[in-house]
Amino acid sequence: MKIYISGGITNVPNFMERFAEAEKRLRNAYPKAEVINPALVNSNLPKSTTHEQYMKMSFLMLDMADYVYMLNNWRESCGASQEYGYALAKDKGIMFAKE
Repeated sequence: MKIYISGGITNVPNFMERFAEAEKRLRNAYPKAEVINPALVNSNLPKSTTHEQYMKMSFLMLDMADYVYMLNNWRESCGASQEYGYALAKDKGIMFAKE
């Protein structure tokens, strides 16, 4: 099982910590799962990478996943909202962080 983490990144000052905490929670809850942390992966891309290019990378990673884990702030994020719609269209399982 592969789980992709989705949530706000742009204009979220502590997004790296939020994604890292979610990754840790998911690894503890599902020890056999592989967790895809796009914040960590995308942090290695060139600084000149555009939002559109980040989203292309994100959709590729989401294609690899069986489930998407939506962080609490996903509704305020254009990118995470797109990932939610993409996951629905691709019939991925969707999990939501508890408030």
